[in-house]
Amino acid sequence: MRRTLKNCALCLLGLLLTGSRPGLSKAQVAPSHATKATPTGPEARAETKPASRDTTPAEKQNLLLTSLERRVNQIAGSLDGVVAVAILDLHSGDKVLLHPDEVMPQASCIKLAVLANLYLQDEQAAAGMAHRARLTDLYTFRDTDLVPDSQIMAGLTRGVTRVTNRDLATFMVAVSDNSATNILIDRLGMANVNQMLAEMGLRETRLRRKMMDLQAATEGRENTSTPREMMQFLEALYRARVFNQARTDDFFKVLSTLKDSYIPRLLPDDVMIAEKPGSLEAVRADSGIIFLKNRPFVICVMTTYLKDGKAGEAAIGEVALAAFQYFDRMARSSTYGRVISDK
Repeated sequence: MRRTLKNCALCLLGLLLTGSRPGLSKAQVAPSHATKATPTGPEARAETKPASRDTTPAEKQNLLLTSLERRVNQIAGSLDGVVAVAILDLHSGDKVLLHPDEVMPQASCIKLAVLANLYLQDEQAAAGMAHRARLTDLYTFRDTDLVPDSQIMAGLTRGVTRVTNRDLATFMVAVSDNSATNILIDRLGMANVNQMLAEMGLRETRLRRKMMDLQAATEGRENTSTPREMMQFLEALYRARVFNQARTDDFFKVLSTLKDSYIPRLLPDDVMIAEKPGSLEAVRADSGIIFLKNRPFVICVMTTYLKDGKAGEAAIGEVALAAFQYFDRMARSSTYGRVISDK
C-alpha cells in the first residue's frame, strides 16, 4: 500500500514538473514559451491590423491635388453645357485633366497661335529667312480692313494711320480687335500659322478662318483646339522652345496686357496672368499661364453647348480660382503642408 502511495506520489510529482496532463502526449503539450494563438472574430481584426504609418509629403500633396480634381468636376457638373479642362503644374509636371482631348471651338483663343507665329517669324527674319514678318514692320490701315468688333482699329484714320505688327498684336490681345487680327493673318499667312502648329506636334489646333467670317463658319471651317494641346502649346512657349528667351519674355508681356477675361475675374490683381479669352454664341474659352510666384501653372478651360454664356464665364472663373488656391498653398507650404506666409 505504501509502495502504491509512493508510486502515486512520484507520478504526481512528475506531472507537476513536466506540466503534462493525463491523456495528452508530449507532442500535444504546448511549451511555456509557445506563440500565442491567433484569435478569430473582431479580436483577430484588431490584433492583426498592420501598424499605421504617416503619409509621405508627396502622398499628402496628392491628396490635395485630388481635392482640386473633385472641385473641377463639381464645377463642370453644375454647368449646363460641355466643359473640358487642362491644368499643368509647371514646377512638378502634375496635371488635372477633364475631357482633355475633346476638340473644342476656340473663338478668339486661336489668336494665341497668331501671336506666337508673329514672334516666330520675327526670329526667322532676323536669321535671314525671306518673306517673314517682323514685329517692327509698318502697316497703313485701309477702309477694306474693317470688320465688326474692332474697338481700336475702327477709330484709326484710314489711309493715314501707320502701326507696327507689334501694335496690331497688342490690339488683338488687349481688346480682341478682329480687324487687327485679320491683318496679321494676311501678313503672316494662315498656312504658316498652321505649319508652326503641326511642327509642334499639335493635330487638332488649327486656324481655319479669319475673324467674323460667318460663311466659313457655316461651311464648318472652325478654329479649334483641345485643352491638352493648348496646354502643351503654352508649356512649349513658357520654356522658350518656340523662339528665344527675349522674344518669349516679350510675347508674355503682350499677352499679359489687362483685358476683360474670365480666368482673372476672381484672382488677386497683383498676380501676372497671361491669357486670351474667347467667346461665341454658346461658347466660352480661356487659356493662359498664371505666373504665381514659385508655382506658375498653365490653365485651359473650354466650354461649348452652353445654355447660358454668362454661366460658362462664371464656371471658368471658378475653375481658375480653385486652381489658384491649390497652387498658392503649394507655393507657400513646407513639404508637410505648413503654410509659411510673409509677414
